[in-house]
Order: sequence, then C-alpha cells, then structure tokens
Amino acid sequence: MRGSSGSDMIRNGTPPQDAAILYAGQVMHQRMKPVGHRFTYDVFSLMIDLDRLAEADRSSSVFSVNRRNLLSFHEKDHTGQSGMPLRAYVDQMLQEAGLRSRAARVLLVCYPRILGFVFNPLAVYYAYDENDGLCAMVYEVRNTFGEQHTYVCPIGPEDISDAGVRQQCDKIFHVSPFIPMAMRYQFRMLPPGREIRWRILETDKDGPLLAATFSGVWTPLKTGQILRLVARIPHLTFKIVAGIHWEALKLWIKGMRYIPRPEAPAPTSIWRNGRRQPHGFYDKPKVGAPAE
Repeated sequence: MRGSSGSDMIRNGTPPQDAAILYAGQVMHQRMKPVGHRFTYDVFSLMIDLDRLAEADRSSSVFSVNRRNLLSFHEKDHTGQSGMPLRAYVDQMLQEAGLRSRAARVLLVCYPRILGFVFNPLAVYYAYDENDGLCAMVYEVRNTFGEQHTYVCPIGPEDISDAGVRQQCDKIFHVSPFIPMAMRYQFRMLPPGREIRWRILETDKDGPLLAATFSGVWTPLKTGQILRLVARIPHLTFKIVAGIHWEALKLWIKGMRYIPRPEAPAPTSIWRNGRRQPHGFYDKPKVGAPAE
C-alpha cells in the first residue's frame, strides 16, 4: 500500500453501488531472491455484487451471468460443483469463521470468463456490514494443478486503517513450483472504490521474497468499455496462464529448481490476528505464528 498524505480510504470513496463494474489496470510481480525477476502486464478484473447477479446480467448485451457470452461470470467457477449459490457459499465460510451476523453485502473481485475461459490465481471477496464497513476478507487462491484453497480472514480492529486493510497469514497452499511452503503472506489492500489496489508480500524467516501487486481504475460494465478492453487485451485468460508458465521457464533458466507439490490442505482455513483458527475441518489445527 503506497504512502500518501491524507486518507487513501476516504479519497477512494465508498464501495461502488453498481451491481457490477470493471477495474482496468496492471499486475506486477517482483522476486527479490535468490534471483531477481520482475514482470508486469495489463489486465482487467470484474467486481460483482453477489446479491445482484440478475441485475448484473442485464448490464450489457456482451456480458452474462451463468451463461456463455463474450464476457461472463459463472458462480460454479468459485463454488465448484457444489450447486450452491455463491452468496450462500460465502455466507457459510463467514459463519464458520465466527461472524456474528450475515454480511449485508459481499463484493467479489476476480477475472471474468472471456469466450468461456477463465483462470483466477487470486479472487478476493469483500464482506461489508450495514454501514459499508468491512467485516471480513476472503482470499481464494488457485494453482495451475487444478487445486484451490480459501483463506478466510475476519476484520479485526487492528486490520484496518486510513491506508486500507493490513492482514497476514501463513502460506499453507502450494502455488509456485519455485517457492517453498515455509512462507508468510502480508496483505495490503485498498478496497474497491474509484480505484482498487492489492499488494501481497510473501516473506520467509529472512524477509521479503516476492511482491505481487494489482492496481486498477473503476470502469463501467458497459458494452463499449467491454469491447474496448477485450480488443486491447483479447486473450486475457490465455495471457495469464501462458504468462505463468513463461515466467516459470525464465526462473528455471536463471537457476531456480523445481519444488515438488505437497498434498493439498483442506479447502478452507480461518485466520484472526495472523493466527490460524480451529474450525470444522480440523481436530487439532496448526496455528500460525503470531502477527508481527
């Protein structure tokens, strides 16, 4: 999260009131050690209100919800084959995480399908109370092996400031074949408003290893904007998947060696104050290190 005079949260405004919008921007990854490596590419993400899917479906003739189109959003891309509505799926995770009351609103920021294809390395849910205050963040992570894990992080008083949201948790899900599991994620997030910013710092016991960022600017989900973005970035899904493998090849050429994939964890973990919490999946949960 960049520093600034004044409040980033106030300047960025309240959460968008639209049923769905786009954020056009850029992704950056920078590896600091044991070799340096950096890349950036243009992307656009979809923000959608999980209670207003039918309204979002009417936003444009080239965008659909749960139906094929040039641009589309499908609940099953996030719930799997459970058959659950996505809002109910998220409510279940938040209830398991100990939220005392149902979130008044849940916004999801993710990549949309383009011509039926999508891959989301990270999708982020923002759960709000009735006063538009954040009450939880949910980080849904996928790897290229077809696996998924979701870090559910209720918002504590120490997690939010004028600059945005600051949370952390241990890495328990294998993502990159060149990064070991003994890592910790530091999330620095400016919630959706006029802009959106994500900064995820992956650290080991000796300090930062990888920084990943996404920054985007509010764009209406209208036919003209969709066509312009798809024309400028026509193969978004292919670009993401091919980019992951291309950058992995370059890391291998630089001398990084493959780390075997461990067994995947349970689908969900819950974190408060940087510590892993017990819940229904575990008899004796492993607790993460205390927040710094």
